[in-house]
Amino acid sequence: MGIIRSSFMFMVGTVCGVYIAQNYNVPNVRKLANTGLVMAKHIEENYRKPKKNRDDDVSD
Repeated sequence: MGIIRSSFMFMVGTVCGVYIAQNYNVPNVRKLANTGLVMAKHIEENYRKPKKNRDDDVSD
């Protein structure tokens, strides 16, 4: 009984997902995630503390 119930719920979810994707303007999640990663990398590169050079610390 458990496998029938779980497969039924999977099928209902799949059918609802297909219907929603075809009839409504659903954003592309992969493109949205990639855009977020690019923005995070850009912010990290701009606001990162500068690296210390080991050559500057060595006194001769």
